[in-house]
Amino acid sequence: MKHHFFAYIARMRFINRWALMRNSYTENIQEHSHQVAVLAHALALIGNRYFGGHNDAGQVAVAALYHDATEILTGDMPTPIKYYNPAIRDSYKQVEAIAGEKLLGMLPPELRGDYAAALTPPHEVERLVKAADKLSAHIKCLEELKAGNTEFRKAAQQTLTALQEYHMPELDWFMEHCLPSFSLTLDELE
Repeated sequence: MKHHFFAYIARMRFINRWALMRNSYTENIQEHSHQVAVLAHALALIGNRYFGGHNDAGQVAVAALYHDATEILTGDMPTPIKYYNPAIRDSYKQVEAIAGEKLLGMLPPELRGDYAAALTPPHEVERLVKAADKLSAHIKCLEELKAGNTEFRKAAQQTLTALQEYHMPELDWFMEHCLPSFSLTLDELE
């Protein structure tokens, strides 16, 4: 029997994000997932080192790598549509769950449990991944604004407000100490 899971995962690079916006550069879900993994891993470690957390940073990073994997089958639903009303949001969650089950079915039975934990992580892991996902979206907005693309002005404000509403000390720490660097040019980073 052939197992197609990894071939599907490799196709993440073909699913572009921000489809409703004019972008100065495209971002696909593979690139996005890598950035979310880096950010989620950092949030887990910041939580552990500065705020007494007990996060498994590796588990958090792996969950972040796969957090948008179902979009290989569903495509990337733009946020304004996905969250337009509770019925659409709930229906889309059902579609994502079905897509997750289909992806898991592409693995050998012996590996499905391992990948199920990555595709549907426990709440404390999912919380960090969701914060990192929103942080990644905000960083995209900052980078677009830095490139002169004012189309992302409102999205930047919305994502910043959403980040502030998380009330997560590790996220607040990152935003204070690390986020400003994303608005700098390469020369300013030196």
